Amino acid sequence: MNDGAAGTAESRSTRERILDAAERLLGGKGPDATSLREITSSAGVNLAAVNYHFQSKEALVKAVLDRRVEPLVRRRLEMLDDAEAAAAGGPVPINQLMNAFVVPVLDLQNTAPDFMPLMARMYTEPRYLEEIVQKHMHPLGVRYVAAFRKTLPDLPAADLFWRIQFAVGALMHVMLGPGVIRLGSQGLCDPSDVELLGRQIVSFLVAGFLAPAAKES
Repeated sequence: MNDGAAGTAESRSTRERILDAAERLLGGKGPDATSLREITSSAGVNLAAVNYHFQSKEALVKAVLDRRVEPLVRRRLEMLDDAEAAAAGGPVPINQLMNAFVVPVLDLQNTAPDFMPLMARMYTEPRYLEEIVQKHMHPLGVRYVAAFRKTLPDLPAADLFWRIQFAVGALMHVMLGPGVIRLGSQGLCDPSDVELLGRQIVSFLVAGFLAPAAKES
């Protein structure tokens, strides 16, 4: 390997160590309570390395989010594409549609467990949430809302949007961490069993989406 290739590999390794450390610490404490010094110490690098790769703490946080959210959105769209292709122009069955919406998120528990609580935290961070929604979630939302409308044509639009928000809220609760679920269920629920967790949450959400429209009292 020539010196240039070696330098590139070393640089990439440093960048990934910084991202891994930031993801782990930001998920536990949140962006405001996590210092760059803590991140550099955990990553085994100096502050100059962070400045070289990311220029600022805010840019580092956004890079941590992009690294996980971009492939998450891509996977959700791929699953929706597959479900729509199987439906051959008709409405996607609600169970398949919900699977496409939910399963890629739950898979993060195996592939990126440190990111799960961070993603949940970002929904309480307005300065990052707006960028996540506009950059990543808005295009995803357009596709999924259209699919849900096609599958549930008689459900009023307002009810549909409420139910999508409740579905996101349920996923956020799951993403906060397995300890929350174990404690709340007194050990009856095992969130480390991602397949079981997926069946449970999909079953719950499908029932909610199929419930009669809410009526004014």
